[in-house]
This record gives sequence, C-alpha cells and structure tokens, in this order.
Amino acid sequence: MADTTGNPTDTQASSGIDNTDNTSPRKSSWKYIGPGIVVAATGVGAGDLVATLVAGSNFGYTLLWAAVVGCLVKISLAEAAGRWHLSTGRTLFDGWAGLGRWTTYFFVVYAVVWGFVYGAAAMSSSALPLQALFPDVMDLEWWGIACGLVGLVFVWFNRYAVFEKVMTVLVGVMFVVTVYLAVRVTPNLPDALAGLLPVLPDEKDSVLNTLGLIGGVGGTITLAAYGYWVNAKGWTHPGWMKVMRLDNRVAYLTTGVFVIAMLFVGAELLHSANVAIASGDKGLVQLGDILEAEYGAATAKFFLIGFFATSFTSLIGVWHGVSLMFADFVARSRTREAARGAEVASGERERSWPFRLYLLWLTFPPIVLLFQGQPFRLIILYGVLGAAFLPFLAGTLLWLLNSSRTPREWRNGPVSNAMLALAGLLFLVLCVKQVADQPWSEFF
Repeated sequence: MADTTGNPTDTQASSGIDNTDNTSPRKSSWKYIGPGIVVAATGVGAGDLVATLVAGSNFGYTLLWAAVVGCLVKISLAEAAGRWHLSTGRTLFDGWAGLGRWTTYFFVVYAVVWGFVYGAAAMSSSALPLQALFPDVMDLEWWGIACGLVGLVFVWFNRYAVFEKVMTVLVGVMFVVTVYLAVRVTPNLPDALAGLLPVLPDEKDSVLNTLGLIGGVGGTITLAAYGYWVNAKGWTHPGWMKVMRLDNRVAYLTTGVFVIAMLFVGAELLHSANVAIASGDKGLVQLGDILEAEYGAATAKFFLIGFFATSFTSLIGVWHGVSLMFADFVARSRTREAARGAEVASGERERSWPFRLYLLWLTFPPIVLLFQGQPFRLIILYGVLGAAFLPFLAGTLLWLLNSSRTPREWRNGPVSNAMLALAGLLFLVLCVKQVADQPWSEFF
C-alpha cells in the first residue's frame, strides 16, 4: 500500500525527537518485522474465521472483494496508530487524553466491561478445540481456566521479545493450516477472481452483511495496541517509519491470507454442498466434524490445532496488548505528564502494577462467566462498547493526525484522510446497527 500521508517517507519529524539514533535502519527490511505479526495474530480470532466461513457458505465467492477491502481499511487504521506513536514520540492514550476527559471516561468503561466479558470469551474459544482434541480429559470450563492461567503466567513473566517470538510460531501454525485447507478443498480460481469485483449478493440485508464482513476482518482494540507493540519493539521515532509501514502491510497481507483461505473453504466445502454451520466459535468445531467426514481424522485434527493457535494467539495478544494500554492509561492519569513511547520501549509498563492488575482482571473474574453463563445486561453493554470502539479510534486518529499535535510532515494526506473517514463511516453504521439490534425493552 502506498504512503498514506501523501508525504515522503524518509523525512525526519521536527518535533524535538532525537532522530539520529544509529540503531534505526536506513531502509525498510523484512528482518525487522514483528509487531505486524503480533497484531495479525491477535486480531484474527475464531469469530472472524467463522464469519468468513459463513459468508463463503451463504454467498460463495461473491464477497471476496469485501474481505480484501476489510484488510485495506484496517491497514490504514493500524498505520495511522503507528504513525502517531513514531512521529510524536508519544503514546496513543496520551493523544486521546489531550482531546478531553470524555476519552478517559470511554476508555475506562470500555476496558472494565469489555475486558470482563472478553476474558471469558477468549478462554472459552481456546478451550473448544482442546476439548475436541482431548474429549475425555476434562470439561470445557476447566480447559478454559487452564488456557487463561497459561496466558496469565506467560505474559506476566515474559517481556515483548519473547512474546513476539511465541506469537510468530503460532502464526506460522495458523498460516500452514489455513493454506493447507484452502488447497485441500480445491478452490475454483475463475470464480474466486470474479469475486474480486464489487458485487452485492441478491438477498435481503446484503448491504449490512457485506459491511459486517468488511468490518470484521481482524481486529478491534488490537488496532490501537499496534502502536504500543511498535514502541515495545524499540521503535520510538520517525527513523523507523518505513519499517513500520512494511511491518503493517505484512500484518494485513497475513490477515488477508487467513480470511481468503477460510472463505475458500466456506465456498467450496459448505456452499457447494449446501451445508450450514452455527455462528460463533462452535461453528469451527462443526467444521472439524465436516472435515473429518470429508477428508479423514488427520485433517480434522490438523484443523483443530490451527483453531487452537488462532484462539490462543488472540487470548495472549489481548492479555499483553490491552494490559499495556491500561498501564499507559494509569501512568498518564496519575502524573498528568506526557506519556512517551520510550517508556513503553524500556519495558517499564510491562513491569508495572497496573499492567499486572489488568492481567488479573482479564483472567480471574471472567471465570465466573464460564460456569454461570453471561449476564444479559452485561452482554448488551459489551456488544455496544465493542461496536463503538472502532468509530472512536478512526475519529480520534483523524482528529490527532490533522492537527498541530502531529509534526507537519507526518500529518494525514488525502489518501489517509479518505481511508480513515471511510473506516469511521463504516464502523459507525455497524455500531448503529448493533445498538438498534439490542433488546433494549428487556434491558430496563
């Protein structure tokens, strides 16, 4: 993807940041790639794969173009978040805090409610393939607790460098499994190429289904966490801008491969046989049964391993990334001083008590939901807050990157403004639909 700022990528920001660091590369290089792999792994969860499978099952290859557009939209959002961190030397929460107290209130409510429900969902999602692989070992709830505790211990005792290496290995597993399945079902390439033309299915609610697929291609708050992972990698100034952009493109190229591969599976294995699967993570367990009937037990087990890698990378990615954001929020709120990317790069945030407190919040309180089900009102708030986050992110990035808060040479150009505006509008429509679809009459 082209430079979305509309400016030369080798300019140095004149913001008082030291850009003469000899450790920064002279040009972008594949050997520096890292945060992009992390954001791709975290952003693509089991729910995204199921949504894509269902789209392939219902519409064949017709919405392949929507999956591609979804990746391009997310590239722009993640690039903007990374560009803010590198061009200003400040963290995204520091930028949000400068826009008014309302951003703080939104983040606090979001972090508390969303984290509580997401913790249970992530543990349950990781447990499903394990229970399918080892059905006689223990119940689903205990597999979920085990996954949560392993994630907690792993993130608590390891810093970003180890975290990135483990995520890279798990992404490799995901990549091999999804590509293998796509090849195994023998996709119809002429039909797939035709699916790149922007055509809407001739069915009821096709526009909303299409927007939902675009908006669901990998990532919610993980897009905001990308800038923090960029800093944690040691990239803290504009000298790393070219590398960050290459890294970001790799992230969503990888995401695109995952999503397109699963759409191929949905189109060939489910659509052609007129087979329906459930929405949600249990749809992937159903797919495992279908794969076993069609291709044998070995293929089904191979798929379940990939399913676990997909779910567990989302779990530990959120455990690390959102805890890092929460730690930055607390540090900024306590001192009222600018929060710098260099502090994230030093590992100080990962060793702080707010980081570990939020880790505990993601792990232990949600265990209650594994045994008691998810409270009705809490689920409604969770859905609304989750839908509202991406319009919030797109809107605030537009605000920050078009103002004097960002050095002039790194402000948005026309392409970036257009992509962020498109993202904001898309996610606003999806947010309004999500709010409208909630059973509010039963809420009160």
